[in-house]
Formats: sequence, C-alpha cells, structure tokens
Amino acid sequence: MPDWEARFRAPRVGLPEWADDAPDRSLFVSNATGTFELYAWDRSSGEQRQVTDRPNGTTDGTLTPDGAWIWWFADTDGDEFGVWMRQPFGGGADAPAVPGLAPAYPAGLALGRDGTAVVGRSTDEEGTTVHVVPPGGEPVEIYRHRESAGVADLSHDGHLIVIEHTEHGDAMHSALRVVRPDGTTVAELDDSEGGTKELGLAVLGFAPAAGDARLLVAHQRRGRWEPMVWDTATGATHDLGLDLPGDVGAEWYPDGSGLLVVHSHHARSELWRHDLADGRTTRVETPPGTVSGATARPDGSVEYMWSSAAQPPALRSTTGAVVLDPPGRKAPGSAPVEDVWVEGPGGRVHALVQRPAGPGPFPTVFDIHGGPTWHDSDAFAAQPAAWLDHGFAVVRVNYRGSTGYGRAWTDALKHRVGLIELEDIAAVRRWAVESGLADADRLVLTGGSWGGYLTLLGLGTQPEAWALGLAAVPVADYVTAYHDEMEALKALDRTLLGGTPEEVPERYAASSPLTYVDAVRAPVYISAGVNDPRCPIRQVENYIDRLSARDHPHEVYRYDAGHGSLVVEERIKQVGLELRFALRHLGMPDALRGPGGSGESRE
Repeated sequence: MPDWEARFRAPRVGLPEWADDAPDRSLFVSNATGTFELYAWDRSSGEQRQVTDRPNGTTDGTLTPDGAWIWWFADTDGDEFGVWMRQPFGGGADAPAVPGLAPAYPAGLALGRDGTAVVGRSTDEEGTTVHVVPPGGEPVEIYRHRESAGVADLSHDGHLIVIEHTEHGDAMHSALRVVRPDGTTVAELDDSEGGTKELGLAVLGFAPAAGDARLLVAHQRRGRWEPMVWDTATGATHDLGLDLPGDVGAEWYPDGSGLLVVHSHHARSELWRHDLADGRTTRVETPPGTVSGATARPDGSVEYMWSSAAQPPALRSTTGAVVLDPPGRKAPGSAPVEDVWVEGPGGRVHALVQRPAGPGPFPTVFDIHGGPTWHDSDAFAAQPAAWLDHGFAVVRVNYRGSTGYGRAWTDALKHRVGLIELEDIAAVRRWAVESGLADADRLVLTGGSWGGYLTLLGLGTQPEAWALGLAAVPVADYVTAYHDEMEALKALDRTLLGGTPEEVPERYAASSPLTYVDAVRAPVYISAGVNDPRCPIRQVENYIDRLSARDHPHEVYRYDAGHGSLVVEERIKQVGLELRFALRHLGMPDALRGPGGSGESRE
C-alpha cells in the first residue's frame, strides 16, 4: 500500500466525550470500519462497541449527563437534514429521541440531568426554532427567529438555557440570551450593540455546579477571542486578562476551580490551566504542534488530541497514559512545515510550506482552506502529504478571513468577498516563485468548500497564474448557491456581501466564479456531492455547463453524499482522481498506485 493511501486508511479515533455524571462512560468517533461512526466506550470495563452503522457515516452525537443514553443525528446521505435518534449506552434499538419534531437542520442540543432536552432546529420555512422537551412530554417551542441562532448550553441544574443568536442581522457576530425553560428572558449580552459594532460572543459553557448562574463566554473586546466569566444573575462580567497573544478559548475544570485554556497563535496551539481563586495561569505541557481538542477529567488530568504536520495524531493524557490507541497499521509521517511571512495588501500574510526531497523549483500546490473563518495549522493532514509524496511542494495560506490572527484579520472579509483572499494568495504565490520554491509553469490551485470556491474564482480572475485547478464541493455560481443553500448560510452570505443577490447584485456578480468562467485558461477538475446543502449541486452544474459550452478541458466527479465524505475508500478515490488529473495535465510521470483510475465523468 503506498504511503498516501495508508495515511487515509490508518485507524483513527477522535477525542472522547464523557458523561458529566458518569465519567467512565465515553463516546468517540472512529474510522475503524472504513467509515467514520460513533463508538461507546465503558472505561471501567474497557468494552468498546460501535453505536452507529450507516452507509455515509455518522459523527454528530452526544451523551446524556447520566451516561444512560447516546443521542445521534440521523440525516439522509449527508444532506444534514434529519432528526435526533437515541440508543441506550449499553446497546439496543435506535428510536427517535423527540418523536414530535419534524426533520430539520440541527441548531444545537442541550440535555439536562432530569431528562429534559433543549433542541435547536433550522428550516428554510421557519428560520431557527428552539424547543424544550420535558421528560416524557411533548416539545414546546420557546424561541423563533428568521435569522440564524442556536442552543448553546443548559445550566447544571437545568434552570437556565443560553441561546446564541444573530437577530441583529450580522451572522458573523453572535449575541447571547439566557432564558428559563418557559422561554422568559433572564439576561442579555450583546457586544455588537445591535449589529452596529463588529464584536461577537460565543458560549464556552455554564459553571459545573447546581445554582451557579455563571457562564464562561468568549469575547472580542480586545481584538481577539478570549474568555471571560459572565454572572447571568447579576449581569457582572469578569475579564480574565490572560496575557497570551493570539486567540484564547477555555472550558471549565469539572470541579469549577479553574479553566482549561486553549491558546492558538500563528498556526499552533498549547494548553494552560487558569486558577480562578488566585488568577494564576500555568502551562499544561504538550509537544510543539497543534492541539485539536482537549478536555479536563474529574481527577484533574487533561486528555488531548495532538499532531504536527510531520507526525500523525495521538490521543494523549497529562498522566502519561495512552488514552486510546486503535489497533492496525499506523499512518506514515510526512514533512514538517516551514513558516513564511509575506507582505500583502492588507498586512503580513502567514503561510505554511512543505517541501519534497531534492532541489527546487518544484511543481507546487496551493491548498486553500475552507471556512472561510478557519485556519491551516501545524497539524497532520493526509491530503497535503499525498501531494508531497508525488513530488509537489505544498503551500497553505492563512488569508484575510482566517481565524487565529485577530478580529481585524478575520473581519476584513467583507463585500469584496473572494477577491480579498485571492490578493493574499497572489502575494504568497509571488514569493513562492521568486524564492525558487515553485515552478511558475506548474502551479496548482486547489481547495474544498470555501477553498474550492476560491479555486474557481482564482482560475477566472488570475487566469495567467495557474496551470490547473482542482475544486471540491465549491461555490461556483454565487447567486444560485444563495438561493439553494441552507438558511444559516444565507444569513452568512448576507453578512459577507451586505444583502441578498437582489439587493446587491453587483457584489454577488463580482464575487461569483461564474462571472469569470469564460476567462479560465487552466484545465479544471471539480468534485461535488449531489446531496450537499452548503454548496448545492445545481449551482455547480451551472458552472460546468458554461465550461462545456466553450469546450474547455475539464473533468467532473459527482458522488452520492453531502459536503464531503466520511467513507475512507471514497475519500481515497477522490484524492486519487485529483492526483492523476494533475500529473497528466502537468506532463509528470503517473507513478500513482491505487485508486483514482476510474469513476470520473469526463465532460
């Protein structure tokens, strides 16, 4: 088996969630069967069992506080539209968790100690609704709004519910409302001042004690994400004043004595403990790289998922114990990343670079992250490693709109959507060529989701720059995408572009790949899920039809899933198709072994 396939096939586990009142009962995600599914783990006995088994996989699930039940979300073939199911922790038949609620997009879930459930739902017709479901009772709607919102948490005693909402119309900056189970309001917190300021809030969790109304909240008051404690009973806020650069998140230690702090800065992350009594912050030792998830256990230890670009993920504990080590062949390592800072039109742009063995210049892949509010980090990723194995350098750019570089950097993505990011990518591209890293005649632009969108937009607005483009689940026709996508993403697009396509048609046209499709020179490869609610298939077909009309070289792969695939063999097939397309069109030897030789639909 070639290394690039082995990285995808290697058994993986996610960070286990544990039941608040039964910490030996855990739930985790694994690809052990070849599809990512949910698994129950009884730590006291060591027994593990597969909870879900569906053709397109399952990753969205949680435990009730007593650990008696597992709730999991059932959609149809990856369309993200469905209902919550539940299953006894020890095994048994699945059943609808809330029989009275019709299918919808999920908008948060909180489960109480007395059996109460708080369920958030989103539909195109209703907007967002929140329902309280008492034990054995019928769901009661306590919240409804056209703009996007979601259930964020339920207090330890079940007396308070916090809802993140964007009623002010700014989908990038949420406000908070705390309500009682009957829907009456207890407290409000809105740093955006009704949408007039671009400041957002995010819920990190209620204090872990009955009768404690304190809520841990992330805020942006000093130009970055950092935690504070909000006493929802008095309205007072306590800023922790953590002297750490970059973005800072946190969660409560189970006894409420302190906070587990996750600090992200310049594409890497680390852990700290902050004691609330004396305000002291101490380092929780982790290796250099990226902590993709962490949780504090009742004994005070911390379990965390760690990796670096060179080393595959490991699930570790501060006790020194191995938390979960799935059997089977381990993923081969890859090349470390180098940090590059390039002056761009909006400030210094951070890029992560990986080089293959040997002298350059190399054929180079610009692998653009999705989101857009996300960032690439010094973390293990199988797809960039596959390009390296085949002789490509890989460049990943944390363009304006990315997280981890402060609020101003993230919020710069407004109105000139797509074009701003491509300016930053162009600056890094110039550096890559001038530095001798990249062969100017063999530059590949690729990405998935928002990265796929930027790929198609870049091929049309920078046609001389790229030798070929590979776009996975992209936005291709922004106007049609807006009308077909899930309601929460419509709200985001209205925020990014300043209105609907009917209100600001010139902005949608300027930011739509379809506008520039006739300028595309490079061969184009597109893959799309036919059930995708985020980048729907109709708008992709519109773009493909325009390529076909001018007989432009392109290939299309359509698969029966949603916004990506949770099936390992399907993912390997997709990467294989992309590799073969690139090797063929760049005139490079096709040394690829394994999947990827069939299944594409050539247009």
